[in-house]
Parts: sequence; C-alpha cells; structure tokens
Amino acid sequence: MIYDVTHKSVAAVGSDGDDADAWRARLGWAFGLIADDPAQRTAALAHLHTARRNTEEALDRFNELWSLTRPLGTDEQYREPAFKRAWEVYVDVRRHSLPEGVRDRPSRARIKECPGLPYALVFLEGEVRYPQEWTEHAKTWGTKEGLIRDVAVPDHDQAVRVKPPDLVESVVQRAYRCMDHEYVRVARAVDSEDLRRRLGMAAQSDNPWARLHAGYVLWLLDRPDVPNTRHVWRTWLAGASGTRPSPAGPRN
Repeated sequence: MIYDVTHKSVAAVGSDGDDADAWRARLGWAFGLIADDPAQRTAALAHLHTARRNTEEALDRFNELWSLTRPLGTDEQYREPAFKRAWEVYVDVRRHSLPEGVRDRPSRARIKECPGLPYALVFLEGEVRYPQEWTEHAKTWGTKEGLIRDVAVPDHDQAVRVKPPDLVESVVQRAYRCMDHEYVRVARAVDSEDLRRRLGMAAQSDNPWARLHAGYVLWLLDRPDVPNTRHVWRTWLAGASGTRPSPAGPRN
C-alpha cells in the first residue's frame, strides 16, 4: 500500500498563511481552465497535467524513502535528512497543482478571508462549465464536496460575490452530477431576490432538468428548516408536476 502524507501533516506547512501573490504564483495558471478560449484551456490543462505528474513523482519519492527509513522508527525517520527533504518537496509541489493546491485551506469560518478562495471557486467553476475536462483531469468528488460546503457562507467579498449564485444557477440546469445536492447549502447561504429570480426563470424554462432542480431549490429556500435529503427530494418529486426525466438526487 502506498503511504501518503496525512492532510494534518500537510496542513502544518500548508497555504493558510500565504498572501495573494503567493497563491497567484502557484495557481495563477488555473484561471485558464475556465477560459472561453479553447487554446487557453488547452494550455492550462497541459500545465495541470505537468503539475499532477510532478506531484505523483514527488509522492513516489517520498514513499520510497518512507519504506527505506521505516526501520528507524517514527521519531528518527522524520529527522532523517533525505526523508525530511522528500516530505518537504512533496508538500510544496502539491500546492502547485489541482486539486491538491486547494485542499489545504483554512477553516470554513475563515474562508472569506483566504486569498486562495478564488482558486477554490475556479476548481468548482471548471467542474460546472467543462465537466468532461474536469472529470478527465481533476476529478475528486470529496474535494468538490468540501469546497462547496466551504463557500456556502454569506457576505462574500465583492471580488467573488457573484460566483456562488452563478454556480447555483448553472448547476440546476444540468443533469445531476455527484455532490451537486451540496449546492443547496450555497443557495441558502447566498439567498437573495436576484438568485430567486434566476431560479424562477430556470423553473419556468423549457429545460426539464432546470424546471425540476430549480423548483426544488426554490421550495427549500422557502423552508430553511427542511433538510436536503434523498427522502425529501423523492417526496417533493412525487408531488411535482410536468414532464420528468429520471433524475438522480441527493445521496445523503
């Protein structure tokens, strides 16, 4: 079994205290992943491929040295210079890649203050706008779930405030993908007249997925105490009118 650094260990030298310039230097290229220009996306995907390969190679080296130094015992092992250096290299290299670079983030209570928030939103927007590319090059459902929960807070800074509602509007218009039900948290956190107007338009559109998903989210926004569960979704769906595709729904 391959040994991996625990997230707790990585977080000890993670990105929480970095400023905007440090984040930009590591992950500024990631904005190309959501570019409208196919050439820019191709270049960003090539960068991502290289970054992920570098991360895998650094992890392989760390695992190799972990195996070699394991007889020393945990305390001596982490003091062994070559092992310690391999660990540090791996931690640094992974911060230049996705999804690893946005996994090591501050607590949800501090997410609005984190200069890495725009890159978390890039990761989510890439999954929404270019799901096939995201699935092929950056798929990790657990990170998607965690980031959605992190951004589900009110009163975002003006620079990123438009992104969470935009993501909700886009997600309700497509067939269900894994962890999409978590966007209900975002809708509730950023609930506004504008968001309800957009959801209302989607619920009245010709898109059958939008009619169902947007209608369901609007129904939940009017019932903040109702949990977003598979049972609730199925119960609501049974009472919804109109043409119904065979939609998946919340998994929890």
